[in-house]
Amino acid sequence: MGFFSTVLGFFGFGVGITIGLVIGYYLFIYFQPTDVKDPVIRPLVELDTKSLESMLPEVPHWVKNPDFDRIDWLNKFVENMWPYLDKAICKTAKEITKPIIDENTAKYKIDSVEFETLTLGSLPPTFQGMKVYATDEQELIMEPSIKWAGNPNITVVVKAFGLKATAQVIDLHVFALPRITLKPLVPSFPCFAKIVVSLMEKPHVDFGLKLLGADLMAIPGLYVFVQEIIKTQVANMYLWPKVLEVPIMDPAKAQKKPVGILHVSIVRAVKLTKKDFLGKSDPYVKLKLTEEKLPSKKTSVKRSNLNPEWNEDFKLVVKDPESQALELTVYDWEQVGKHDKIGMNVIPLKDLIPDEAKSLTLDLHKSMDANDPANDKFRGQLTVDVTYKPFKEGDSDVDTSDESGTIEKAPEGTPEGGGLLVVIVHEAQDVEGKHHTNPYVRIVFRGEERKTKHIKKNRDPRWEQEFQFVCEEPPINDKMQIEVISRPPSIGIHSKENLGYVVISLADVINNKRINEKYHLIDSKNGRIQLELQWRTS
Repeated sequence: MGFFSTVLGFFGFGVGITIGLVIGYYLFIYFQPTDVKDPVIRPLVELDTKSLESMLPEVPHWVKNPDFDRIDWLNKFVENMWPYLDKAICKTAKEITKPIIDENTAKYKIDSVEFETLTLGSLPPTFQGMKVYATDEQELIMEPSIKWAGNPNITVVVKAFGLKATAQVIDLHVFALPRITLKPLVPSFPCFAKIVVSLMEKPHVDFGLKLLGADLMAIPGLYVFVQEIIKTQVANMYLWPKVLEVPIMDPAKAQKKPVGILHVSIVRAVKLTKKDFLGKSDPYVKLKLTEEKLPSKKTSVKRSNLNPEWNEDFKLVVKDPESQALELTVYDWEQVGKHDKIGMNVIPLKDLIPDEAKSLTLDLHKSMDANDPANDKFRGQLTVDVTYKPFKEGDSDVDTSDESGTIEKAPEGTPEGGGLLVVIVHEAQDVEGKHHTNPYVRIVFRGEERKTKHIKKNRDPRWEQEFQFVCEEPPINDKMQIEVISRPPSIGIHSKENLGYVVISLADVINNKRINEKYHLIDSKNGRIQLELQWRTS
């Protein structure tokens, strides 16, 4: 019976499997389940934000947020420059962390903490987008969205109490949204004096930490604990408005702050060349310092006089006495047309002894080219008295940064009870004339007129020119008129055009010491001008 039971069981098992497969196949083919439907295919543009983010969790900022710009070009640039950026960043990191390490080693009685290896690896960070802010100050603000899944090799060796421990950071992942400010912007390469970095939100930092060959982050509970400590610590140090400052250059040297005052007295001229048709000239003198964009100062015009006497005094702000020179040019004034140049000469400031008055009689030349044969012709002589007075220690060492809220002091020699009114013409926007747009700015204050250079065919001109007015008393009841004018082309029938103007009450400048604002131009459709005014007292 045992044999027959085994045979029947075997055949029953085989028959059962066969029948089961046939029935299962029949049910699978001929019966459609009612709870399963074909998926509905919809275009991405029809999906809501949550559905899109669930499908594409790594959507870059420039897709989700219209304020962010796409910057694939920057990713390509960083990729090519990464081997060099790696070394530069690591060097800067060592310099920044050194004083922090030195402070804590002494505090906790640690013998030393040193980087055995410090490299950020071969994988550069990627920028998911960047937001750029435009302000009225001399700065550039950027907010890049950074994601970095790197393979760094950072090994730190700690020695304490006769023991040595080695910690290695590996597999670093960083997601951050920093704010990077380049300021102040200066006219010397790389065009900014320092980098200011702060975080707009807590960063996400993920990494592996090997100690004595074992990955500590694999310990249950330690990973989350360390994550929170790092986020909190970094946020306490650099979360906005707290910042990390990286100096690039000395702002004082980059901006060439004033170091002294040049006192100039135009005394007289003798035996000037005749320029007028009737055998006379109407001379006046222009004087300026080289390497300055400020307009020249002028003496009065002496009518029909070849031996004029002026005895007029001027003060010029000196920024680099080693390289600057006083340029003196005598002109013959003409009522119509261009004024004729009689002659010129220069006085290098490095030839002057500080605080020592010097009287000079200069031969006038056609140009300062030593090889110009026209310089052999006698054109007259000009007598001037000059004194260079450098600032005393502390006179100009005033912090001019925006954080301090202070401005530079007026130079020595400023009238007591008065001050120096400084006007900086930065730029204009959306200015346009009917027939031409070659804008320049005209400043009118107490009868004095100053002009910027004119810029050809530009609706958004940028001048960055500074003008100074010495005031015997605070101009608290005065007003200043700023006009934007378009200069006509040299060939054409059209005259100059007024592109708009603004009248500024100086009471606000005197009370606040400094204002930097954009003004809407009167008589202009959309025109604006950015002006900075400072009131400096001694």
